[in-house]
Amino acid sequence: MKKDIILSGVGGQGILSIATVIGEAATEADVNLKQAEVHGMSQRGGDVQSNLRLSNGDIFSDLIPKGQVDLIISMEPMEALRYVPFLNKDGWVVTSSEPLVNISNYPDVDAVIAELHALPHVKLLPIGELAKQNHLPKSANMILLGMAADALEIISPEKLRDAIGRIFARKGETIVEANYKAFDLGRNTKM
Repeated sequence: MKKDIILSGVGGQGILSIATVIGEAATEADVNLKQAEVHGMSQRGGDVQSNLRLSNGDIFSDLIPKGQVDLIISMEPMEALRYVPFLNKDGWVVTSSEPLVNISNYPDVDAVIAELHALPHVKLLPIGELAKQNHLPKSANMILLGMAADALEIISPEKLRDAIGRIFARKGETIVEANYKAFDLGRNTKM
């Protein structure tokens, strides 16, 4: 089995933390992993993108060709659309429905959401609002990971949840529990 994933977002949203959790879970599950990251101007709110290739067999490249991505996980809807040309015909897009409008020529938000809804396999949730309502202001990214957990397939949701505990352990039990709660919220919230 293999799973080719693009993670995308804007600097500071926590997309690389999602990559770290998936990488930790893959290592623990004895799944091969290759990763390539593009940080852009991430320190200044620029785009952040990571290719993750997971497989039970050999992986020969860390970059995913157009038309081969199985899953796009995005913290920002326009960033999700940016990578749709890489998606395969059966691929999934899991994204926040809330835009981060940090440029003057950001496209019409309704048009962006409509394009996403036109895709055959998409999950959209207002993860920032969910995080705020559930008193998890810094855990929206783990809500998104919870939304994507079933689509990952090669790594079980339980392995992902366990990896969250290991990754955030150094920050203390309160942070671990908040991230568990966020992950579970993403898994259990209906689209």
